[in-house]
Amino acid sequence: MIHIYCGEGKGKTTAATGLAIRAAGSGMQVLFARFLKNDQSSELRILQNISEIHLLHPSRTYGFYRTLGNCERAELRNVYEQYWQQIKAEVDSGNYQMLILDEIMAVCKYNIISTKEVYQFLQRKPDRLEVVLTGRGPEESLLELADYVSEIRRRKHPYEKGISARKGIEW
Repeated sequence: MIHIYCGEGKGKTTAATGLAIRAAGSGMQVLFARFLKNDQSSELRILQNISEIHLLHPSRTYGFYRTLGNCERAELRNVYEQYWQQIKAEVDSGNYQMLILDEIMAVCKYNIISTKEVYQFLQRKPDRLEVVLTGRGPEESLLELADYVSEIRRRKHPYEKGISARKGIEW
């Protein structure tokens, strides 16, 4: 089935991470592909030690998309196109029962990978593959295609008080 964790609230990646751990605990092989994030997130240290979870990262990280210049954006698009092909090849290997596409919604929002391409991938995914997509503002077409949609709403956040992200809590 297809899961979407979306919304403005904190916890989308955390929810996907929890599901990946649950799946790994049952013996499922999980491909956890991360987009638009650096390698500083604290959950990575634990996830990389779980043999059933395979972490996949693009060859380079770029920081916040909105802060990038045109040259860096073009380079990011090339890197992510290769990364997307790598993800699809991994899925085609048949080695995985779950795929996490963490922050794929932002990748679609910025048209780094088109929503249409992600939609088509989801339509023809193997039946045995559970797919989790995370991020803010998913396109309606993806919401309609999904079997689960969980929206995490922000009612309050320390950032509103000027408190920066904290290691082990937000990253």
